[in-house]
Amino acid sequence: MQYRVRPAVWIGFAAVVGYVLLVALVQRLSGVPYPELGDSGSNLFLGVGVSLVVGAIALAVLTTALGWWRPALHEQHRAAHRWPLVVPLLLTVLMVLNLVGTDWGAYDVGFFAASLVLMLVGFTEEIATRGLLVVALRSRLGEGWVWFLSSLTFGLIHLANLFNGQALGQTLFQVFSAFLFGTALYILRRVSGTLVWAMVLHALWDFSVFAVGRGDASPLANQGGLELVVGLIGLVAVAWVIRGARERLAPAVDAQPARV
Repeated sequence: MQYRVRPAVWIGFAAVVGYVLLVALVQRLSGVPYPELGDSGSNLFLGVGVSLVVGAIALAVLTTALGWWRPALHEQHRAAHRWPLVVPLLLTVLMVLNLVGTDWGAYDVGFFAASLVLMLVGFTEEIATRGLLVVALRSRLGEGWVWFLSSLTFGLIHLANLFNGQALGQTLFQVFSAFLFGTALYILRRVSGTLVWAMVLHALWDFSVFAVGRGDASPLANQGGLELVVGLIGLVAVAWVIRGARERLAPAVDAQPARV
Protein backbone atom coordinates (compact mmCIF):
# COMPACT_ATOMS: atom_id res chain seq x y z
CA MET A 1 0.00 0.00 0.00
CA GLN A 2 1.28 3.46 -0.91
CA TYR A 3 0.99 6.61 1.20
CA ARG A 4 2.19 10.14 0.63
CA VAL A 5 3.19 10.28 4.30
CA ARG A 6 4.20 7.22 6.28
CA PRO A 7 1.62 6.53 9.05
CA ALA A 8 2.78 7.44 12.55
CA VAL A 9 0.89 7.38 15.84
CA TRP A 10 1.48 11.06 16.59
CA ILE A 11 -0.11 12.09 13.30
CA GLY A 12 -3.37 10.36 14.22
CA PHE A 13 -3.60 12.03 17.62
CA ALA A 14 -2.58 15.38 16.14
CA ALA A 15 -5.40 15.09 13.58
CA VAL A 16 -8.00 14.46 16.29
CA VAL A 17 -6.76 17.26 18.57
CA GLY A 18 -6.49 19.64 15.63
CA TYR A 19 -10.05 18.86 14.56
CA VAL A 20 -11.44 19.42 18.08
CA LEU A 21 -9.59 22.74 18.45
CA LEU A 22 -10.65 23.93 14.99
CA VAL A 23 -14.32 23.16 15.65
CA ALA A 24 -14.16 24.83 19.09
CA LEU A 25 -12.53 27.93 17.59
CA VAL A 26 -15.08 28.31 14.80
CA GLN A 27 -17.94 27.80 17.24
CA ARG A 28 -16.50 30.44 19.55
CA LEU A 29 -16.07 32.89 16.67
CA SER A 30 -19.72 32.38 15.69
CA GLY A 31 -20.74 34.44 18.69
CA VAL A 32 -23.74 32.20 19.42
CA PRO A 33 -23.85 31.28 23.15
CA TYR A 34 -24.09 27.54 23.81
CA PRO A 35 -27.45 27.79 25.67
CA GLU A 36 -28.98 29.59 22.65
CA LEU A 37 -27.97 27.09 19.96
CA GLY A 38 -31.41 25.48 19.90
CA ASP A 39 -33.36 28.75 19.79
CA SER A 40 -33.51 28.91 16.00
CA GLY A 41 -32.29 27.33 12.80
CA SER A 42 -29.89 30.22 12.15
CA ASN A 43 -28.34 29.90 15.62
CA LEU A 44 -27.91 26.17 15.12
CA PHE A 45 -26.32 26.57 11.71
CA LEU A 46 -23.99 29.43 12.67
CA GLY A 47 -23.13 28.00 16.09
CA VAL A 48 -22.53 24.37 15.09
CA GLY A 49 -23.16 23.72 11.40
CA VAL A 50 -20.49 26.07 10.08
CA SER A 51 -17.84 24.53 12.34
CA LEU A 52 -18.68 21.05 11.03
CA VAL A 53 -18.45 22.23 7.43
CA VAL A 54 -15.04 23.77 8.11
CA GLY A 55 -13.94 20.67 10.01
CA ALA A 56 -15.08 18.35 7.22
CA ILE A 57 -13.15 20.33 4.61
CA ALA A 58 -10.02 20.43 6.78
CA LEU A 59 -10.12 16.67 7.42
CA ALA A 60 -10.70 15.91 3.74
CA VAL A 61 -7.71 18.06 2.78
CA LEU A 62 -5.55 16.45 5.46
CA THR A 63 -6.52 12.89 4.46
CA THR A 64 -5.71 13.71 0.83
CA ALA A 65 -2.38 15.28 1.77
CA LEU A 66 -1.43 12.21 3.78
CA GLY A 67 -2.63 9.81 1.08
CA TRP A 68 -4.56 7.80 3.67
CA TRP A 69 -8.03 7.61 2.13
CA ARG A 70 -7.96 3.91 1.35
CA PRO A 71 -6.72 2.60 4.73
CA ALA A 72 -8.89 5.16 6.53
CA LEU A 73 -12.05 3.99 4.79
CA HIS A 74 -11.42 0.29 4.18
CA GLU A 75 -10.22 -2.75 6.11
CA GLN A 76 -7.60 -4.98 4.54
CA HIS A 77 -9.58 -8.02 5.75
CA ARG A 78 -13.08 -8.14 7.21
CA ALA A 79 -13.56 -9.72 10.63
CA ALA A 80 -13.96 -13.48 10.46
CA HIS A 81 -17.03 -13.47 12.73
CA ARG A 82 -20.18 -11.77 11.49
CA TRP A 83 -22.46 -12.17 14.53
CA PRO A 84 -21.03 -9.08 16.38
CA LEU A 85 -22.90 -7.07 13.74
CA VAL A 86 -25.91 -7.50 16.05
CA VAL A 87 -24.52 -4.66 18.21
CA PRO A 88 -24.73 -1.87 15.58
CA LEU A 89 -27.98 -3.41 14.30
CA LEU A 90 -29.56 -3.04 17.75
CA LEU A 91 -28.39 0.58 17.86
CA THR A 92 -30.03 1.06 14.46
CA VAL A 93 -33.32 -0.19 15.91
CA LEU A 94 -33.04 2.30 18.79
CA MET A 95 -32.22 5.06 16.30
CA VAL A 96 -35.36 4.26 14.30
CA LEU A 97 -37.44 4.33 17.49
CA ASN A 98 -36.02 7.78 18.22
CA LEU A 99 -37.07 9.02 14.80
CA VAL A 100 -40.52 7.45 15.04
CA GLY A 101 -41.03 8.95 18.49
CA THR A 102 -39.86 12.46 17.57
CA ASP A 103 -42.33 15.32 17.74
CA TRP A 104 -41.84 16.44 14.14
CA GLY A 105 -44.52 19.08 14.54
CA ALA A 106 -42.08 21.04 16.72
CA TYR A 107 -39.75 21.54 13.72
CA ASP A 108 -39.86 24.45 11.31
CA VAL A 109 -38.17 24.30 7.91
CA GLY A 110 -35.14 26.37 8.93
CA PHE A 111 -34.43 24.39 12.08
CA PHE A 112 -34.87 21.08 10.25
CA ALA A 113 -32.46 22.16 7.49
CA ALA A 114 -29.87 23.28 10.05
CA SER A 115 -30.18 20.02 11.98
CA LEU A 116 -29.49 18.09 8.76
CA VAL A 117 -26.14 19.89 8.50
CA LEU A 118 -25.26 18.46 11.91
CA MET A 119 -25.17 15.02 10.30
CA LEU A 120 -21.73 16.00 9.00
CA VAL A 121 -20.49 14.88 12.42
CA GLY A 122 -20.81 11.33 11.10
CA PHE A 123 -18.05 12.09 8.61
CA THR A 124 -15.85 14.35 10.71
CA GLU A 125 -15.67 12.36 13.94
CA GLU A 126 -15.44 9.02 12.13
CA ILE A 127 -12.69 10.01 9.69
CA ALA A 128 -10.75 11.57 12.59
CA THR A 129 -11.06 8.80 15.21
CA ARG A 130 -11.91 5.57 13.38
CA GLY A 131 -10.21 6.67 10.17
CA LEU A 132 -6.97 8.62 10.50
CA LEU A 133 -6.32 7.60 14.11
CA VAL A 134 -6.91 3.92 13.34
CA VAL A 135 -4.47 4.10 10.41
CA ALA A 136 -1.89 5.77 12.65
CA LEU A 137 -2.31 3.26 15.49
CA ARG A 138 -2.07 0.29 13.14
CA SER A 139 1.38 1.46 12.11
CA ARG A 140 2.74 0.43 15.52
CA LEU A 141 0.14 -1.35 17.68
CA GLY A 142 -1.87 -4.55 17.76
CA GLU A 143 -5.58 -4.49 16.99
CA GLY A 144 -6.66 -4.68 20.63
CA TRP A 145 -4.93 -1.39 21.33
CA VAL A 146 -6.28 0.07 18.09
CA TRP A 147 -9.86 -0.61 19.24
CA PHE A 148 -9.29 0.61 22.80
CA LEU A 149 -7.35 3.79 22.05
CA SER A 150 -9.52 4.88 19.12
CA SER A 151 -12.73 4.31 21.10
CA LEU A 152 -11.29 5.97 24.21
CA THR A 153 -10.17 8.98 22.18
CA PHE A 154 -13.64 9.22 20.68
CA GLY A 155 -15.05 9.30 24.20
CA LEU A 156 -12.53 11.83 25.47
CA ILE A 157 -13.19 14.39 22.74
CA HIS A 158 -16.59 14.89 24.40
CA LEU A 159 -14.77 16.44 27.38
CA ALA A 160 -14.85 19.59 25.25
CA ASN A 161 -18.47 19.99 26.37
CA LEU A 162 -17.17 21.03 29.78
CA PHE A 163 -16.07 24.31 28.22
CA ASN A 164 -19.62 24.85 26.97
CA GLY A 165 -20.94 24.78 30.52
CA GLN A 166 -22.03 21.14 30.69
CA ALA A 167 -21.90 19.64 34.21
CA LEU A 168 -18.90 17.43 35.04
CA GLY A 169 -21.00 14.39 35.96
CA GLN A 170 -23.05 14.61 32.79
CA THR A 171 -19.90 15.03 30.71
CA LEU A 172 -18.14 12.04 32.24
CA PHE A 173 -21.21 9.90 31.61
CA GLN A 174 -21.19 11.14 28.00
CA VAL A 175 -17.53 10.14 27.69
CA PHE A 176 -18.35 6.61 28.88
CA SER A 177 -21.40 6.36 26.61
CA ALA A 178 -19.35 7.60 23.66
CA PHE A 179 -16.69 4.97 24.37
CA LEU A 180 -19.37 2.26 24.20
CA PHE A 181 -20.87 3.79 21.06
CA GLY A 182 -17.41 4.04 19.53
CA THR A 183 -16.88 0.35 20.22
CA ALA A 184 -20.08 -0.46 18.32
CA LEU A 185 -18.92 1.64 15.39
CA TYR A 186 -15.50 -0.03 15.45
CA ILE A 187 -17.31 -3.39 15.27
CA LEU A 188 -19.31 -2.13 12.29
CA ARG A 189 -16.11 -1.08 10.53
CA ARG A 190 -14.40 -4.41 11.12
CA VAL A 191 -17.38 -6.60 10.16
CA SER A 192 -18.55 -4.58 7.14
CA GLY A 193 -15.01 -3.91 5.96
CA THR A 194 -15.59 -0.18 5.51
CA LEU A 195 -15.87 2.96 7.62
CA VAL A 196 -18.68 4.28 5.44
CA TRP A 197 -21.46 2.42 7.27
CA ALA A 198 -20.11 3.66 10.61
CA MET A 199 -20.28 7.20 9.22
CA VAL A 200 -23.90 6.68 8.19
CA LEU A 201 -24.98 5.16 11.52
CA HIS A 202 -23.13 7.85 13.49
CA ALA A 203 -24.78 10.63 11.49
CA LEU A 204 -28.27 9.18 11.81
CA TRP A 205 -27.81 8.35 15.49
CA ASP A 206 -26.73 11.86 16.46
CA PHE A 207 -29.54 13.32 14.36
CA SER A 208 -32.11 11.09 16.07
CA VAL A 209 -30.83 11.91 19.56
CA PHE A 210 -30.94 15.62 18.73
CA ALA A 211 -34.39 15.29 17.17
CA VAL A 212 -36.06 13.78 20.25
CA GLY A 213 -34.94 16.77 22.28
CA ARG A 214 -37.18 19.03 20.20
CA GLY A 215 -40.79 19.22 21.36
CA ASP A 216 -42.54 16.38 23.21
CA ALA A 217 -41.17 13.00 22.14
CA SER A 218 -43.27 9.86 22.57
CA PRO A 219 -42.29 7.08 25.04
CA LEU A 220 -40.81 5.15 22.09
CA ALA A 221 -37.83 7.49 22.09
CA ASN A 222 -35.09 8.20 24.63
CA GLN A 223 -34.28 4.56 25.36
CA GLY A 224 -31.00 5.52 27.02
CA GLY A 225 -30.95 2.51 29.30
CA LEU A 226 -31.19 0.13 26.35
CA GLU A 227 -28.41 2.02 24.60
CA LEU A 228 -26.08 1.29 27.52
CA VAL A 229 -27.08 -2.38 27.53
CA VAL A 230 -26.27 -2.64 23.83
CA GLY A 231 -22.97 -0.88 24.46
CA LEU A 232 -22.02 -3.35 27.18
CA ILE A 233 -22.82 -6.21 24.81
CA GLY A 234 -20.42 -4.53 22.41
CA LEU A 235 -17.61 -4.74 24.99
CA VAL A 236 -18.01 -8.51 24.87
CA ALA A 237 -18.56 -8.84 21.13
CA VAL A 238 -15.53 -6.72 20.22
CA ALA A 239 -13.22 -9.56 21.26
CA TRP A 240 -14.46 -11.61 18.28
CA VAL A 241 -13.68 -8.87 15.76
CA ILE A 242 -10.22 -8.30 17.21
CA ARG A 243 -9.33 -11.98 17.33
CA GLY A 244 -7.20 -12.96 14.34
CA ALA A 245 -7.17 -9.43 12.88
CA ARG A 246 -4.50 -8.87 10.24
CA GLU A 247 -4.77 -5.12 9.89
CA ARG A 248 -1.28 -4.08 11.01
CA LEU A 249 0.08 -1.81 8.30
CA ALA A 250 3.25 -2.83 6.54
CA PRO A 251 5.80 -0.04 6.09
CA ALA A 252 5.54 1.69 2.71
CA VAL A 253 9.00 2.05 1.24
CA ASP A 254 7.99 4.90 -1.04
CA ALA A 255 6.26 6.98 1.62
CA GLN A 256 7.75 10.14 2.99
CA PRO A 257 8.62 9.91 6.68
CA ALA A 258 6.48 11.98 9.01
CA ARG A 259 8.30 15.09 10.17
CA VAL A 260 7.61 17.13 13.26
